[in-house]
Amino acid sequence: MKNIALAEKHVSLGAKMVPFAGFNMPVQYEGINAEHATVRNDVGVFDVSHMGEFILKGEGALDLIQRVTSNDASKLVDGKVQYSCLPNQQGGIVDDLLVYRIDDKTYLLVVNASNIEKDLQWIQNFNHSGVDINDISERTSLLAVQGPKATAVLQKLTEVDLASMEYYSFKKGTFAGVENVLISATGYTGAGGYELYFDNEYAEQIWDAIFEAGKDSNIKPIGLGARDTLRLEKGFCLYGNDIDDTTSPLEAGLGWITKFSKTFTNSENLEAQKKAGIKKRLVGFEMVDRGIPRHDYPITNPAGEVIGRVTSGTQSPTLQKAIGMGYVDVEYAQPGTEIAIAIRNTNVRARVVKVPFV
Repeated sequence: MKNIALAEKHVSLGAKMVPFAGFNMPVQYEGINAEHATVRNDVGVFDVSHMGEFILKGEGALDLIQRVTSNDASKLVDGKVQYSCLPNQQGGIVDDLLVYRIDDKTYLLVVNASNIEKDLQWIQNFNHSGVDINDISERTSLLAVQGPKATAVLQKLTEVDLASMEYYSFKKGTFAGVENVLISATGYTGAGGYELYFDNEYAEQIWDAIFEAGKDSNIKPIGLGARDTLRLEKGFCLYGNDIDDTTSPLEAGLGWITKFSKTFTNSENLEAQKKAGIKKRLVGFEMVDRGIPRHDYPITNPAGEVIGRVTSGTQSPTLQKAIGMGYVDVEYAQPGTEIAIAIRNTNVRARVVKVPFV
């Protein structure tokens, strides 16, 4: 089990630590609901240093990224970020990722912790022009400072004008006395905020500075449990749950990051799938009757016939109702459609709704 740089800090703060993607990670501190509310209303800090980071550098860096990702990275300019995915050759997804353009020959790719080795090998398989690929995951820490008060708290620690940064943009600058921190206007909560990338050796210095700056803003450490409920309320896909090696980006509602203006891995088959029409679709739903939907629970129509499966589900702390996402046959994908979730051999009524939930 790998430890992130601040593992002992989290233990000292009373975090419940659990194994996640091969790392010892904080899942909660005071409780998921309280931590969830902190991020929605104030500001919280997630340590997500388990994520993977690759630097791609060289004349062919953009061509390689264009070949292996579904989105059109040629649209990026310096300081911009793009959400994308790595399609496989069978119609599914190797991983979803962020692509950062540092300059025209240098890119940062941020991938999921559970897929670091898989993704690195996958990208190398297409590296036919000698692009330098440097895996900096083990020496990089990543903190996500999220919530409506994040800008005010973090602005105390840098001269970078945070308020002027557009969503999905980034700047490098001095932060909490540390040079060359990458400050990114991104996050996985839908609550606003930033993600900070820096070398492990500065992790404690930066963590302590953030909490000192936020002491009057109800700042709190937040675990992976609340990260999951926050992203689900916004309908964000989680790799391994809502998308995986068997799910098409078109089925997952990721057509907006699947650009057929270029050729990429399996693009011909995915374009054919788009023209023919998909047979299943990822939808959001809310429970009508009482019950919590869980991963892999069957989804049925009112007649009790199985039409899909749950990929994510929880009791929404904001809405105080049970919500979820799952794949259903496309004829049941319209908002307002009555469905049911098979919970302990009982078909519990639910309804398809538009996402985000909040």
